[in-house]
Amino acid sequence: MYPSRFKYESPKSIEEAIALLTKGNGEAKILAGGMSLIPMMKLRFASPETLIDISNIPNLNYHRADTDGTFRIGALCTHADLEKSSILAQYQPTLAATAPLVADPIVRTRGTFVGSVCHADPQGDWSSAMIALDGSIIAQGPKGRRTIAVRDFVTGPFQNALASNEIAIEAVIPPAKGIRAGGYLKLERRIGDFATAGVAVALEFSGASVIRAGIGLTGVGSATINAIDAAQSLVGSALTSQAIERAADLAAQAAQPRSDHRGSAAFKKQVVRTFVARMLTEASSNQVKAA
Repeated sequence: MYPSRFKYESPKSIEEAIALLTKGNGEAKILAGGMSLIPMMKLRFASPETLIDISNIPNLNYHRADTDGTFRIGALCTHADLEKSSILAQYQPTLAATAPLVADPIVRTRGTFVGSVCHADPQGDWSSAMIALDGSIIAQGPKGRRTIAVRDFVTGPFQNALASNEIAIEAVIPPAKGIRAGGYLKLERRIGDFATAGVAVALEFSGASVIRAGIGLTGVGSATINAIDAAQSLVGSALTSQAIERAADLAAQAAQPRSDHRGSAAFKKQVVRTFVARMLTEASSNQVKAA
């Protein structure tokens, strides 16, 4: 199947792109890597009148850590850029663990981090990692910029909080208040498949005590799930076996999977429980070694 006819625009600045979006009056779409939008257009699940290609706008392909530890990812930074990044491995263990598990090498080469979060696929990997890290999206529109927490940005399956004339220009992860740890685990039937279930864990330690925790769940609900109760149960104490078991159980309870060709709902909940316990156990072991 071929996409319906559309007009193509290639602005040279964010301001020009926003003006084109405004002119499009809700019938224009931003194109960055195109790994989500183009397949939807080919199947005619999306039929924008205008495509606004932002790939020629300068200074949007970056990822960096500011002096205060804030981590920033520009709108044109690809999955592959992050997969190969030594900076990411140094500052963001949860994102570093997620990067090589996103889709397949072809998609990772072209697809963008911010575009993936905007796509808001319940089986998308980056949204779970961003929720676990309490990350935000910077949106820019005719009235300027605003910051939207990812927990509020993803409003439902394939839905986000952007206005029709706003562009997501950057993802931001706040600085850590302690020593970071965490990871991402994903069960898939084959390389590049959507997740049967996935879990992102982000921790911050002061000594042996957890001072901040976040857990995001992939593919086990109609949208990315923020397992708040599971994360909060870890804060204020060490990662004991009892604390790990309780958090794993609470995360499984937060999951809302449906039985399908990838597995039963009960199986997917068990995968969540196992993944949370595995990552927390590894973090605890690493803390003991570092002590």
